[in-house]
Order: sequence, then C-alpha cells, then structure tokens
Amino acid sequence: MRGWLSLTLGLLAVVIGAVWTVQGLGYVSGSLMTDERIWAVLGPLVSLGGLVVLWFGLRSRRRT
Repeated sequence: MRGWLSLTLGLLAVVIGAVWTVQGLGYVSGSLMTDERIWAVLGPLVSLGGLVVLWFGLRSRRRT
C-alpha cells in the first residue's frame, strides 16, 4: 500500500483544481466562485500541484 495516500491526495487536488478552474471561468453557475478570476488562477495551480503529488506517488510505488 505504498504511495496510496499521495496518489489519492494528488488525484483529489487535480479534480478540485479542475472544478475551481471551470467555475472561475464561468462555465459552472450557481456558486459564489462563478466568474471570479481568483478561482480561474488558483484552480490550475492546485491541479498542477496535484499532478506533482501524483508523480511522486507513482514513483514511490515503483520502487520496491
């Protein structure tokens, strides 16, 4: 079960970042985050951080 926590957290960060991005760009309505530029900027940063965590998680699982 090596690396599962980092894989899970990385995937969660990628999904949350993607949702924040589309809300910030105004594609998803009904939220306080809709059409707010800050979420359109923070979303990709969170997704990128999630991809980095996923990469480290995958590297730690390959090493045995």
